Amino acid sequence: MAEREGDTAAVTAVVDADPVDRRSADGVLARVRAGAGELTGALRRVAEQVLSDPEAAARATIVELAERSGTSPATITRFCRAMGFDGYADLRLGIASETGRARSAGWTVDIGREIQPGDPLERVLDQIMAADTRAMHDTATLLDLAEVERAAVAIAGAARVNIFGASGSALVGEEMQFSLHRIGVPAWAWSDVHEGLASAALLSPGDVALGISHTGQTRETIEMLAEAGSRGAATVALTGFPRSPLAELADIVLLTASQATTFRPDALSARHPQLVVLDLLYIAVAQRTHDRAHAAFRRTAQAVDGHKAAKGTTS
Repeated sequence: MAEREGDTAAVTAVVDADPVDRRSADGVLARVRAGAGELTGALRRVAEQVLSDPEAAARATIVELAERSGTSPATITRFCRAMGFDGYADLRLGIASETGRARSAGWTVDIGREIQPGDPLERVLDQIMAADTRAMHDTATLLDLAEVERAAVAIAGAARVNIFGASGSALVGEEMQFSLHRIGVPAWAWSDVHEGLASAALLSPGDVALGISHTGQTRETIEMLAEAGSRGAATVALTGFPRSPLAELADIVLLTASQATTFRPDALSARHPQLVVLDLLYIAVAQRTHDRAHAAFRRTAQAVDGHKAAKGTTS
C-alpha cells in the first residue's frame, strides 16, 4: 500500500530535522521509542510497526516492512535516516542484534502483551520485571554520562538547588531532594506552581534548577524551569523526550526510557528509570563533595538514631 499523499509534508519536516542524538549503535529500539513521539504521519506508522514486533521487522525486507506499515520503501529509508542509520540494512542488523541479546537475557518475557484481569500474580510479576528491565537497559543506552557529569558539577557547587515536578514527577523530585539534603546540599522540591515560581524568581547564577517531566510537556514544570533560567540558574531537564519543550529550554538534558504495560502507562513506568538516573546523579554529587557529604550523612544519621527501635525489642 502506498503512503497517503497527506503524509508527505509531515515526513519531509521530520527528515529535514537533525537525526535524534545517540551515543552508539546499540539500543536501536530505545532510539525508536524515544523518537516515536516526535514523528508524524508515515514515519510514525513505521516506528509503531517496528516496536509492535521487532523480531519480524528484523526479518522483513524493506518492501515487506513498507507493506506492513502502509508506507513505501522510500519512507522506510527516510525513517532509517531519521533514526541515525545509513540505511535499512544497518537498522535490520541493529534490531536483530538487540532482540537476540534481549531474548538471551530474558527481557522479552511478556513484553508487548496486555495484562489480563485473570492473569495470576506470578505472570504479572514476570511482565513487570521484564518491562522494567527493558526500560532500565534503554535508559542506560540513551543516557549521556557527560550530561550527568555536567549536572553533578553544577549541583555540587550550587548555593541552592530547586527541583520542580508535578503529580508523579513531584514524588520523584521529593526523593531527590531528600537524598541531596542528607549530604548537606541545600535543595528544595516544589510541586505547587505558585510556590515554585516564587522560589525560582529568587534564584541567581550559581544556583541549579531541575525540572522533571516524562513527556517534557507539563506546563507548570516548564514555567518554573523557565523562570529559574531567566534568573541565571543552570537548568537541568529529566525527561523521556529530547525535543520536548522542557528539554529545549534546559542547559542540560538527562534522558530516560519507559516500557508501558497495562495499568502502568509511560508516565508511571518511567518512574523507576527516573529514580535510577537521579540516584546516579546524587552519587556523582556525593563523590564530588566527598568530605562534606560524608560528614553530613554521618551527622544526619546520628540525629535520628535515637528514634530507631532498640535491638531485641518487640512490638
